[in-house]
Amino acid sequence: MTGEPTQLNHINNKSLRERVLEVMRDAILHGDFKPGQALVETELATQLGVSRAPLREAIQILNKEGLVETVPYHGTTVRRLRKKDIEELYSLRGSLEAFAIGRIISMDNHIAVAQELHEIFEQMLAAANDNDLKKVNSIDRDFHDAIILKSNHNLLAATWSGVAMRVRQVMALRNMRNSDLKVIAYNHVPIIDAVREGAADKAIELIKQHVATSGDLMVDAWDEDEDEKG
Repeated sequence: MTGEPTQLNHINNKSLRERVLEVMRDAILHGDFKPGQALVETELATQLGVSRAPLREAIQILNKEGLVETVPYHGTTVRRLRKKDIEELYSLRGSLEAFAIGRIISMDNHIAVAQELHEIFEQMLAAANDNDLKKVNSIDRDFHDAIILKSNHNLLAATWSGVAMRVRQVMALRNMRNSDLKVIAYNHVPIIDAVREGAADKAIELIKQHVATSGDLMVDAWDEDEDEKG
């Protein structure tokens, strides 16, 4: 019985599209492509060594994710971010994490989750002691991802994926260094303690304050004029 070459070609094309998408998305999230920057298909296809077809498919997905904007007859640009966007992002993030923590405690799974969060905190503190800002930020993301995942709520996790992606982009564009990275790590301890205690109201309020403070710092540092030049 003969094989199905068209099916194999379809798998290969999909694989190429996914690789192009990953490269493009990472370039945006790492701040290599700045907000407002034009994405010219012919140039990008040449740089990536691919045809324009998988690149167009990747750009369509990035449009759906809200990372780029395509205007007919004007081309595609990396989506600009305003202070209002940052405010909305962090307010939604706080609500999602508060819901997750409340759910964790209501499921009576809080002691095990608190232990896992404490282990992540210890990794963050070790990175802080090494003065490794990039690693601290990465482990910080792991901490908040864990809160969402341990809530055992699939729709919440799917919603969180898009929010976390945008937070990553914002942090890359405004890479603010705390004078003492250990402060970043220790800011998570009261949240862990409240979760361990099963104090839902306290834990929810602490995570909301934690996220709101981060959001306020980002908004204060956001220069929309600089973004326009991006």
